[in-house]
Amino acid sequence: MQALCRSGSMKLTEWISMASTLDVSGLEWYAGFLEMEDESQWPVLRQAVEEKGLVIPMLCCSPDFTHPDEGFRLRQMEKQRYWITMAHALGASYCRVLSGQRRPGMEVARGIDLAATCITDCLPHARDLGVTLVLENHYKDDFWEYPEFAQQMGVFCQLVDRIDHPNFGVNFDPSNTFLAGEDPLELLDRVAHRVVSMHASDRYLISGTLEDLRKEEAGAPGYAKRLRHGEVGKGLNDYDAIFSKLQAVGFNGWISIEDGVEGMEQLKRSVAFLRKKIAKYWPDIT
Repeated sequence: MQALCRSGSMKLTEWISMASTLDVSGLEWYAGFLEMEDESQWPVLRQAVEEKGLVIPMLCCSPDFTHPDEGFRLRQMEKQRYWITMAHALGASYCRVLSGQRRPGMEVARGIDLAATCITDCLPHARDLGVTLVLENHYKDDFWEYPEFAQQMGVFCQLVDRIDHPNFGVNFDPSNTFLAGEDPLELLDRVAHRVVSMHASDRYLISGTLEDLRKEEAGAPGYAKRLRHGEVGKGLNDYDAIFSKLQAVGFNGWISIEDGVEGMEQLKRSVAFLRKKIAKYWPDIT
């Protein structure tokens, strides 16, 4: 993320080439990539991906809709509509949204109202371009100061229930639920009928406990230093239980792999694990 979004030490064409060596069908995109600031590069980069036999299924964005200042929120909605346009240009069917940061002093009811209003106001543009907005049960954007406002299951489900639109759904990330101190299978039972995409990950703490994480996750940009992405299938997630629940509700969407912190070999093992599970639960998908 730092190399692609801050320093520019890696070019997207390098990243695309790396991804093309994996047994994957798509490459999830991030709106904050430095090279995306030049709109003329959008079709060029899409072509570079498609020339490798891949597509871009989702654009990950991190709007901050829970800021108390109305002007700030209006600018965030403008950004989100811009990102929806970006997603469409890249050929992406899905565009991630978030609620915003969990700043001290923001009441739950007020935060839900703000986030629901902002997301709803962006949905007509998404509908017009054939893009589905997906709300993730997120932990914290890499460049945020505070964790996700709707990190906790109760808040997340209230927000999801507030938005009823054909171009809106859930991007489910089971590992983020553990970081909230909750059970991912319980959350999935509550939102499975709304899930249209998911992030497959297996996070872990390199030291300490979730209580230690709570103490250091707010007030500093990005992820806490004790937090890591692990190899998919090697952590706490029960992927057989997760995939059987998704299969039961007719899920057939994209599964994005969040891994590779320790290199491409680790990422290849995660891909192989998920390919095996997909073949078991969705045998018609190649």
